[in-house]
Amino acid sequence: MSLPRTLYTAVDAVHVLGQELFGDVTNPIPSSWTHVTKVDPEPAKRLPLLYPAYLAHTDAVSVGGSRGVTATHTEATFDALAVAPVPAFHEPSDAAHVTAETRARAAFLALPEVLNGDADSLVGELGAGVATLHDELVPDQLRDTLSVPDRLRDALPDAVVDHVGDRLADVLTSWLVRSAVSEAYIVQNPDSAAAREAGVGEADVLSPAAARERALAAEHRLDSEVVYLEYSGTFGGERATETLGELAEATQWARVWYGGGVRSAEAARAVLDAGADTVVVGDVFHDVAVEERRLTAAYHEAVGDPEPDAIRAWLANRDEASDTTAAAYLSTIPTVADPADHATTYLTATIACRLWLDHERSQSDDEETSRPAVGTEPAPPWETTVLDGVLTNGGETFLRRCRAAAVDPTTELDRALAHSLDVGCEEPSLDTERDD
Repeated sequence: MSLPRTLYTAVDAVHVLGQELFGDVTNPIPSSWTHVTKVDPEPAKRLPLLYPAYLAHTDAVSVGGSRGVTATHTEATFDALAVAPVPAFHEPSDAAHVTAETRARAAFLALPEVLNGDADSLVGELGAGVATLHDELVPDQLRDTLSVPDRLRDALPDAVVDHVGDRLADVLTSWLVRSAVSEAYIVQNPDSAAAREAGVGEADVLSPAAARERALAAEHRLDSEVVYLEYSGTFGGERATETLGELAEATQWARVWYGGGVRSAEAARAVLDAGADTVVVGDVFHDVAVEERRLTAAYHEAVGDPEPDAIRAWLANRDEASDTTAAAYLSTIPTVADPADHATTYLTATIACRLWLDHERSQSDDEETSRPAVGTEPAPPWETTVLDGVLTNGGETFLRRCRAAAVDPTTELDRALAHSLDVGCEEPSLDTERDD
Protein backbone atom coordinates (compact mmCIF):
# COMPACT_ATOMS: atom_id res chain seq x y z
CA MET A 1 0.00 0.00 0.00
CA SER A 2 1.34 3.43 -0.92
CA LEU A 3 2.28 5.93 1.78
CA PRO A 4 -0.53 8.39 0.88
CA ARG A 5 -3.08 5.56 1.00
CA THR A 6 -1.70 4.36 4.33
CA LEU A 7 -1.95 7.83 5.82
CA TYR A 8 -5.47 8.26 4.47
CA THR A 9 -6.53 4.94 5.99
CA ALA A 10 -4.97 5.85 9.34
CA VAL A 11 -6.78 9.19 9.43
CA ASP A 12 -10.04 7.45 8.55
CA ALA A 13 -9.50 4.94 11.37
CA VAL A 14 -8.94 7.76 13.85
CA HIS A 15 -12.15 9.39 12.61
CA VAL A 16 -14.14 6.19 13.18
CA LEU A 17 -12.63 5.61 16.62
CA GLY A 18 -13.40 9.20 17.56
CA GLN A 19 -17.03 8.77 16.57
CA GLU A 20 -17.49 5.50 18.42
CA LEU A 21 -15.50 6.29 21.56
CA PHE A 22 -16.04 10.04 21.92
CA GLY A 23 -19.20 10.59 19.89
CA ASP A 24 -20.72 13.16 22.21
CA VAL A 25 -17.81 15.56 21.80
CA THR A 26 -16.87 14.87 18.17
CA ASN A 27 -20.32 15.64 16.77
CA PRO A 28 -20.38 19.40 16.01
CA ILE A 29 -24.05 19.58 17.05
CA PRO A 30 -24.06 20.21 20.82
CA SER A 31 -25.81 17.53 22.84
CA SER A 32 -27.32 20.31 24.96
CA TRP A 33 -29.56 21.46 22.10
CA THR A 34 -33.10 20.30 22.91
CA HIS A 35 -34.94 22.97 20.92
CA VAL A 36 -34.33 24.53 17.49
CA THR A 37 -36.49 27.22 15.89
CA LYS A 38 -36.81 27.16 12.12
CA VAL A 39 -37.00 30.61 10.50
CA ASP A 40 -38.16 30.66 6.89
CA PRO A 41 -36.88 33.48 4.64
CA GLU A 42 -40.03 33.11 2.54
CA PRO A 43 -41.45 36.64 1.96
CA ALA A 44 -44.90 35.63 3.24
CA LYS A 45 -43.48 34.55 6.62
CA ARG A 46 -43.10 37.31 9.21
CA LEU A 47 -41.13 37.60 12.43
CA PRO A 48 -42.59 38.55 15.81
CA LEU A 49 -41.71 42.18 16.47
CA LEU A 50 -39.61 41.35 19.54
CA TYR A 51 -38.22 38.16 18.04
CA PRO A 52 -34.89 38.37 19.95
CA ALA A 53 -36.84 37.94 23.19
CA TYR A 54 -38.54 34.76 21.97
CA LEU A 55 -35.38 33.34 20.42
CA ALA A 56 -33.45 33.86 23.65
CA HIS A 57 -35.17 30.69 24.93
CA THR A 58 -34.39 28.39 22.00
CA ASP A 59 -30.97 26.76 21.55
CA ALA A 60 -30.39 27.61 17.89
CA VAL A 61 -32.07 28.93 14.76
CA SER A 62 -32.23 27.08 11.45
CA VAL A 63 -32.60 29.35 8.42
CA GLY A 64 -34.05 27.78 5.31
CA GLY A 65 -37.03 27.71 3.01
CA SER A 66 -37.94 27.17 -0.62
CA ARG A 67 -41.14 28.97 -1.61
CA GLY A 68 -40.13 32.29 -3.16
CA VAL A 69 -36.81 32.35 -1.33
CA THR A 70 -33.76 33.94 -2.94
CA ALA A 71 -30.20 34.50 -1.83
CA THR A 72 -31.00 38.11 -0.96
CA HIS A 73 -34.00 37.06 1.15
CA THR A 74 -31.70 34.69 3.01
CA GLU A 75 -29.04 37.35 3.54
CA ALA A 76 -31.68 39.72 4.91
CA THR A 77 -32.87 37.04 7.33
CA PHE A 78 -29.35 36.44 8.63
CA ASP A 79 -28.92 40.18 9.00
CA ALA A 80 -32.06 40.35 11.16
CA LEU A 81 -30.93 37.36 13.22
CA ALA A 82 -27.57 38.98 14.01
CA VAL A 83 -29.20 40.42 17.16
CA ALA A 84 -30.56 37.04 18.27
CA PRO A 85 -28.67 35.72 21.29
CA VAL A 86 -28.33 32.16 19.91
CA PRO A 87 -26.44 30.71 16.92
CA ALA A 88 -28.13 30.63 13.53
CA PHE A 89 -27.18 28.01 10.95
CA HIS A 90 -28.10 27.71 7.29
CA GLU A 91 -30.15 24.83 5.88
CA PRO A 92 -30.57 25.84 2.23
CA SER A 93 -33.07 24.22 -0.08
CA ASP A 94 -31.03 25.45 -3.04
CA ALA A 95 -27.28 25.93 -3.33
CA ALA A 96 -27.95 29.30 -4.96
CA HIS A 97 -29.11 30.54 -1.55
CA VAL A 98 -25.57 30.11 -0.20
CA THR A 99 -23.46 33.24 -0.57
CA ALA A 100 -20.30 34.62 0.95
CA GLU A 101 -22.52 36.73 3.25
CA THR A 102 -24.58 33.78 4.50
CA ARG A 103 -21.40 31.74 4.99
CA ALA A 104 -19.95 34.52 7.12
CA ARG A 105 -23.12 34.89 9.21
CA ALA A 106 -24.09 31.22 9.63
CA ALA A 107 -22.66 29.17 12.48
CA PHE A 108 -22.44 26.28 10.00
CA LEU A 109 -23.96 24.97 6.79
CA ALA A 110 -26.39 22.03 7.06
CA LEU A 111 -27.01 19.90 3.97
CA PRO A 112 -30.31 17.96 3.96
CA GLU A 113 -30.47 14.52 2.31
CA VAL A 114 -33.77 12.63 2.17
CA LEU A 115 -33.24 8.93 2.87
CA ASN A 116 -36.68 7.71 1.75
CA GLY A 117 -37.21 9.96 -1.27
CA ASP A 118 -36.31 9.50 -4.88
CA ALA A 119 -32.70 9.27 -6.06
CA ASP A 120 -32.66 12.91 -7.05
CA SER A 121 -33.46 14.05 -3.50
CA LEU A 122 -30.49 12.12 -2.12
CA VAL A 123 -27.90 12.33 -4.88
CA GLY A 124 -29.17 14.73 -7.53
CA GLU A 125 -29.78 17.70 -5.25
CA LEU A 126 -26.46 17.17 -3.50
CA GLY A 127 -24.68 16.91 -6.83
CA ALA A 128 -26.32 20.08 -8.13
CA GLY A 129 -25.39 21.85 -4.91
CA VAL A 130 -21.77 20.77 -5.06
CA ALA A 131 -21.61 21.87 -8.71
CA THR A 132 -22.89 25.34 -7.75
CA LEU A 133 -20.33 25.61 -4.97
CA HIS A 134 -17.52 24.46 -7.24
CA ASP A 135 -18.46 26.49 -10.31
CA GLU A 136 -19.79 29.72 -8.75
CA LEU A 137 -19.35 30.33 -5.01
CA VAL A 138 -15.80 29.02 -4.62
CA PRO A 139 -14.35 30.84 -7.69
CA ASP A 140 -15.99 34.07 -6.49
CA GLN A 141 -14.45 33.64 -3.05
CA LEU A 142 -11.06 32.87 -4.57
CA ARG A 143 -11.19 36.05 -6.64
CA ASP A 144 -12.15 38.08 -3.57
CA THR A 145 -9.50 36.64 -1.25
CA LEU A 146 -6.54 35.86 -3.52
CA SER A 147 -4.79 38.64 -5.36
CA VAL A 148 -2.18 37.44 -7.85
CA PRO A 149 0.13 40.26 -8.99
CA ASP A 150 -0.31 41.02 -12.68
CA ARG A 151 3.46 40.64 -13.25
CA LEU A 152 3.43 37.11 -11.83
CA ARG A 153 0.24 36.20 -13.69
CA ASP A 154 1.74 37.45 -16.99
CA ALA A 155 4.93 35.47 -16.36
CA LEU A 156 3.08 32.17 -15.91
CA PRO A 157 1.51 30.20 -18.73
CA ASP A 158 -2.29 30.36 -18.80
CA ALA A 159 -2.42 26.59 -18.42
CA VAL A 160 -0.51 26.80 -15.10
CA VAL A 161 -2.76 29.56 -13.75
CA ASP A 162 -5.87 27.64 -14.77
CA HIS A 163 -4.55 24.41 -13.28
CA VAL A 164 -3.72 25.99 -9.92
CA GLY A 165 -7.11 27.72 -9.86
CA ASP A 166 -8.92 24.47 -10.62
CA ARG A 167 -7.05 22.59 -7.89
CA LEU A 168 -7.77 25.31 -5.33
CA ALA A 169 -11.45 25.23 -6.32
CA ASP A 170 -11.47 21.44 -5.87
CA VAL A 171 -9.86 21.71 -2.43
CA LEU A 172 -12.15 24.47 -1.19
CA THR A 173 -15.25 22.73 -2.53
CA SER A 174 -14.28 19.52 -0.73
CA TRP A 175 -13.60 21.50 2.43
CA LEU A 176 -16.96 23.28 2.31
CA VAL A 177 -18.87 20.04 1.76
CA ARG A 178 -16.96 18.07 4.38
CA SER A 179 -17.18 20.82 6.98
CA ALA A 180 -20.95 21.10 6.47
CA VAL A 181 -23.31 19.21 8.75
CA SER A 182 -25.18 16.36 7.06
CA GLU A 183 -28.88 16.05 7.93
CA ALA A 184 -30.33 12.67 6.99
CA TYR A 185 -34.08 13.26 6.61
CA ILE A 186 -36.79 10.64 6.93
CA VAL A 187 -39.92 12.35 5.57
CA GLN A 188 -43.09 10.70 6.88
CA ASN A 189 -45.95 13.00 5.79
CA PRO A 190 -46.60 12.29 2.09
CA ASP A 191 -49.10 15.18 1.89
CA SER A 192 -46.49 17.80 2.73
CA ALA A 193 -44.57 20.10 0.42
CA ALA A 194 -41.34 18.54 1.68
CA ALA A 195 -42.56 15.10 0.59
CA ARG A 196 -43.58 16.35 -2.85
CA GLU A 197 -40.19 17.96 -3.40
CA ALA A 198 -38.39 14.78 -2.31
CA GLY A 199 -40.63 12.39 -4.23
CA VAL A 200 -41.98 10.73 -1.07
CA GLY A 201 -45.33 9.03 -1.64
CA GLU A 202 -47.51 6.77 0.50
CA ALA A 203 -45.43 3.75 -0.45
CA ASP A 204 -42.25 5.49 0.75
CA VAL A 205 -43.41 6.08 4.34
CA LEU A 206 -41.19 3.93 6.51
CA SER A 207 -42.08 1.56 9.32
CA PRO A 208 -40.17 2.08 12.57
CA ALA A 209 -37.97 -0.92 11.73
CA ALA A 210 -37.19 0.37 8.23
CA ALA A 211 -36.46 3.85 9.63
CA ARG A 212 -33.98 2.25 12.02
CA GLU A 213 -32.15 0.64 9.09
CA ARG A 214 -31.90 4.00 7.29
CA ALA A 215 -30.55 5.60 10.47
CA LEU A 216 -27.86 2.92 10.73
CA ALA A 217 -26.84 3.63 7.14
CA ALA A 218 -26.84 7.37 7.81
CA GLU A 219 -24.54 7.08 10.80
CA HIS A 220 -22.19 4.33 9.69
CA ARG A 221 -21.92 5.07 5.96
CA LEU A 222 -23.06 8.64 5.29
CA ASP A 223 -21.50 10.15 8.45
CA SER A 224 -24.69 12.12 9.04
CA GLU A 225 -24.46 14.30 12.13
CA VAL A 226 -28.25 14.52 12.34
CA VAL A 227 -30.99 11.96 11.66
CA TYR A 228 -34.13 14.05 11.18
CA LEU A 229 -37.63 12.56 11.47
CA GLU A 230 -39.81 15.02 9.55
CA TYR A 231 -43.61 15.11 9.63
CA SER A 232 -43.72 18.62 8.15
CA GLY A 233 -46.78 20.46 9.46
CA THR A 234 -48.55 17.63 11.24
CA PHE A 235 -47.80 15.81 14.49
CA GLY A 236 -46.78 12.20 14.00
CA GLY A 237 -48.31 10.90 17.25
CA GLU A 238 -47.67 7.36 18.43
CA ARG A 239 -46.17 6.26 15.11
CA ALA A 240 -43.61 9.05 15.37
CA THR A 241 -42.72 8.33 18.98
CA GLU A 242 -42.31 4.63 18.21
CA THR A 243 -40.02 5.49 15.30
CA LEU A 244 -38.02 7.91 17.44
CA GLY A 245 -37.39 5.10 19.89
CA GLU A 246 -35.95 2.97 17.09
CA LEU A 247 -33.81 5.86 15.80
CA ALA A 248 -32.44 6.59 19.27
CA GLU A 249 -31.55 2.93 19.75
CA ALA A 250 -29.82 2.75 16.36
CA THR A 251 -27.69 5.89 16.68
CA GLN A 252 -24.77 6.52 19.00
CA TRP A 253 -23.00 9.46 17.37
CA ALA A 254 -25.70 11.16 15.29
CA ARG A 255 -28.26 13.45 16.93
CA VAL A 256 -31.92 12.54 16.49
CA TRP A 257 -34.17 15.49 15.62
CA TYR A 258 -37.93 15.64 15.22
CA GLY A 259 -39.93 18.27 13.30
CA GLY A 260 -43.60 18.56 12.47
CA GLY A 261 -46.73 19.84 14.21
CA VAL A 262 -45.26 20.51 17.64
CA ARG A 263 -47.36 23.30 19.16
CA SER A 264 -47.64 22.34 22.82
CA ALA A 265 -45.59 21.30 25.84
CA GLU A 266 -47.21 17.87 25.72
CA ALA A 267 -46.16 17.23 22.13
CA ALA A 268 -42.62 18.48 22.74
CA ARG A 269 -42.26 16.33 25.87
CA ALA A 270 -43.63 13.25 24.09
CA VAL A 271 -41.05 13.66 21.32
CA LEU A 272 -38.13 14.16 23.72
CA ASP A 273 -39.22 11.34 26.00
CA ALA A 274 -39.46 9.02 23.01
CA GLY A 275 -35.78 9.48 22.23
CA ALA A 276 -35.35 12.67 20.21
CA ASP A 277 -32.39 14.82 21.20
CA THR A 278 -34.00 17.94 19.74
CA VAL A 279 -37.46 19.18 18.79
CA VAL A 280 -37.68 21.60 15.84
CA VAL A 281 -40.55 24.09 15.53
CA GLY A 282 -41.21 26.63 12.80
CA ASP A 283 -44.82 27.42 11.88
CA VAL A 284 -45.88 28.23 15.43
CA PHE A 285 -43.07 30.78 15.71
CA HIS A 286 -44.12 32.59 12.53
CA ASP A 287 -47.75 32.40 13.67
CA VAL A 288 -46.84 34.57 16.68
CA ALA A 289 -46.29 37.45 14.25
CA VAL A 290 -49.80 37.01 12.83
CA GLU A 291 -51.31 36.90 16.32
CA GLU A 292 -49.57 39.99 17.64
CA ARG A 293 -50.72 42.11 14.69
CA ARG A 294 -54.31 40.96 15.30
CA LEU A 295 -54.06 41.67 19.03
CA THR A 296 -52.60 45.12 18.44
CA ALA A 297 -55.50 46.04 16.13
CA ALA A 298 -58.06 44.68 18.60
CA TYR A 299 -56.49 46.54 21.52
CA HIS A 300 -56.25 49.79 19.58
CA GLU A 301 -59.94 49.59 18.75
CA ALA A 302 -61.08 48.53 22.23
CA VAL A 303 -58.80 50.60 24.49
CA GLY A 304 -56.10 52.51 22.66
CA ASP A 305 -54.15 53.56 25.77
CA PRO A 306 -50.46 52.86 25.00
CA GLU A 307 -49.52 52.47 28.67
CA PRO A 308 -48.15 48.96 29.41
CA ASP A 309 -50.29 48.51 32.54
CA ALA A 310 -53.45 49.05 30.51
CA ILE A 311 -52.27 46.62 27.85
CA ARG A 312 -51.39 43.92 30.38
CA ALA A 313 -54.77 44.28 32.09
CA TRP A 314 -56.57 43.99 28.75
CA LEU A 315 -54.61 40.86 27.82
CA ALA A 316 -55.30 39.29 31.23
CA ASN A 317 -59.05 39.86 30.94
CA ARG A 318 -59.41 38.15 27.58
CA ASP A 319 -61.06 34.71 27.50
CA GLU A 320 -58.04 33.18 25.77
CA ALA A 321 -55.51 35.04 27.95
CA SER A 322 -53.41 31.94 28.60
CA ASP A 323 -54.11 30.30 25.24
CA THR A 324 -52.08 32.48 22.89
CA THR A 325 -49.86 31.40 20.03
CA ALA A 326 -46.98 33.11 21.83
CA ALA A 327 -47.58 30.87 24.85
CA ALA A 328 -47.86 27.83 22.55
CA TYR A 329 -44.46 28.54 20.99
CA LEU A 330 -42.81 29.12 24.36
CA SER A 331 -44.43 25.96 25.78
CA THR A 332 -42.53 23.85 23.23
CA ILE A 333 -39.27 24.91 24.91
CA PRO A 334 -38.53 22.66 27.90
CA THR A 335 -36.57 25.32 29.80
CA VAL A 336 -39.43 27.87 29.88
CA ALA A 337 -41.11 27.40 33.26
CA ASP A 338 -44.18 29.65 32.78
CA PRO A 339 -44.93 30.09 29.07
CA ALA A 340 -48.21 31.98 29.61
CA ASP A 341 -46.60 34.58 31.87
CA HIS A 342 -43.68 35.08 29.48
CA ALA A 343 -46.11 35.38 26.58
CA THR A 344 -48.15 38.05 28.38
CA THR A 345 -44.97 40.03 29.12
CA TYR A 346 -43.79 39.83 25.51
CA LEU A 347 -47.19 40.60 24.00
CA THR A 348 -47.61 43.60 26.33
CA ALA A 349 -44.26 44.98 25.17
CA THR A 350 -45.08 44.15 21.55
CA ILE A 351 -48.43 45.96 21.52
CA ALA A 352 -46.86 49.00 23.19
CA CYS A 353 -44.01 49.02 20.67
CA ARG A 354 -46.33 48.58 17.69
CA LEU A 355 -48.57 51.42 18.85
CA TRP A 356 -45.49 53.60 19.23
CA LEU A 357 -44.14 52.66 15.80
CA ASP A 358 -47.53 53.27 14.18
CA HIS A 359 -47.62 56.70 15.84
CA GLU A 360 -44.10 57.48 14.67
CA ARG A 361 -44.98 56.57 11.09
CA SER A 362 -48.12 58.69 11.14
CA GLN A 363 -46.13 61.62 12.50
CA SER A 364 -43.44 61.24 9.86
CA ASP A 365 -46.11 61.28 7.15
CA ASP A 366 -47.18 64.74 8.30
CA GLU A 367 -45.01 67.02 6.17
CA GLU A 368 -45.78 70.02 8.39
CA THR A 369 -44.33 68.32 11.46
CA SER A 370 -40.70 69.12 12.16
CA ARG A 371 -38.96 66.03 13.53
CA PRO A 372 -35.41 65.15 14.54
CA ALA A 373 -33.46 62.82 12.30
CA VAL A 374 -34.36 59.15 12.55
CA GLY A 375 -32.11 57.37 15.04
CA THR A 376 -31.48 60.48 17.16
CA GLU A 377 -34.78 60.54 19.04
CA PRO A 378 -34.95 58.78 22.38
CA ALA A 379 -36.99 55.64 22.78
CA PRO A 380 -40.53 56.08 24.14
CA PRO A 381 -40.69 57.11 27.83
CA TRP A 382 -41.92 53.69 28.93
CA GLU A 383 -39.08 51.84 27.17
CA THR A 384 -36.96 51.27 30.27
CA THR A 385 -39.85 49.63 32.13
CA VAL A 386 -41.80 47.73 29.49
CA LEU A 387 -38.70 46.20 27.93
CA ASP A 388 -36.84 45.56 31.17
CA GLY A 389 -36.08 41.83 31.14
CA VAL A 390 -37.51 41.47 27.63
CA LEU A 391 -34.62 42.66 25.48
CA THR A 392 -30.95 42.96 26.42
CA ASN A 393 -29.98 46.40 27.74
CA GLY A 394 -33.59 47.52 27.64
CA GLY A 395 -33.79 47.14 23.88
CA GLU A 396 -33.22 50.81 23.04
CA THR A 397 -30.75 50.05 20.24
CA PHE A 398 -33.09 47.46 18.76
CA LEU A 399 -36.03 49.86 18.93
CA ARG A 400 -34.01 52.58 17.22
CA ARG A 401 -33.38 50.29 14.27
CA CYS A 402 -37.03 49.21 14.16
CA ARG A 403 -38.07 52.87 14.11
CA ALA A 404 -35.59 53.64 11.34
CA ALA A 405 -36.90 50.68 9.34
CA ALA A 406 -40.52 51.69 9.88
CA VAL A 407 -40.24 55.46 9.47
CA ASP A 408 -37.39 56.20 7.10
CA PRO A 409 -35.69 53.10 5.71
CA THR A 410 -32.54 54.12 3.87
CA THR A 411 -31.20 50.72 2.87
CA GLU A 412 -32.60 47.57 1.33
CA LEU A 413 -31.90 45.73 4.59
CA ASP A 414 -33.94 48.32 6.51
CA ARG A 415 -36.83 47.74 4.14
CA ALA A 416 -36.42 43.99 4.48
CA LEU A 417 -36.53 44.26 8.27
CA ALA A 418 -39.65 46.46 8.10
CA HIS A 419 -41.30 43.89 5.84
CA SER A 420 -40.31 40.96 8.08
CA LEU A 421 -41.67 42.73 11.15
CA ASP A 422 -44.74 44.05 9.31
CA VAL A 423 -44.26 47.60 10.55
CA GLY A 424 -45.86 49.33 7.60
CA CYS A 425 -42.99 49.88 5.20
CA GLU A 426 -43.43 49.20 1.52
CA GLU A 427 -42.37 45.72 0.53
CA PRO A 428 -38.65 45.50 -0.31
CA SER A 429 -37.53 44.62 -3.81
CA LEU A 430 -36.00 41.31 -2.74
CA ASP A 431 -37.97 39.22 -5.20
CA THR A 432 -35.19 39.45 -7.76
CA GLU A 433 -31.58 38.43 -7.48
CA ARG A 434 -28.75 40.93 -7.58
CA ASP A 435 -26.93 41.47 -10.85
CA ASP A 436 -23.63 40.51 -9.23
